[in-house]
Amino acid sequence: VKLVESGGGLVQAAGSLRLSCAASGFIFDDYAMGWFRQAPGKEREFVATISWTGDNTKYADSVKGRFSMSRDNAKNTVYLQMNSLKPEDTAVYYCAARRVGPATMPGRYDYWGQGTQVTVSS
Repeated sequence: VKLVESGGGLVQAAGSLRLSCAASGFIFDDYAMGWFRQAPGKEREFVATISWTGDNTKYADSVKGRFSMSRDNAKNTVYLQMNSLKPEDTAVYYCAARRVGPATMPGRYDYWGQGTQVTVSS
């Protein structure tokens, strides 16, 4: 099983980034997916989750209206479009896979990627 995040980088406040997470080694269509982030000295926190069909999404209040999660089951890939970025969005972003439905708790996910760094400068 492998989850590989990409698309992170350094961006100025109010800018945008699009993260991707390519999955392999499991039946992607059977899994809900999630994005989490972890800033230095802080616990890993929920960002967004999407059902296996892609028609059910949920977002953390801190990113609602700015971030959008989507998936392409034909490409075994999930995306996180991040707009209007703020310095407080700076963190390592992780994608995760869960065999059952969407969830907001990190401990409920089965597989994790290695993460991609997002840094937002003021």
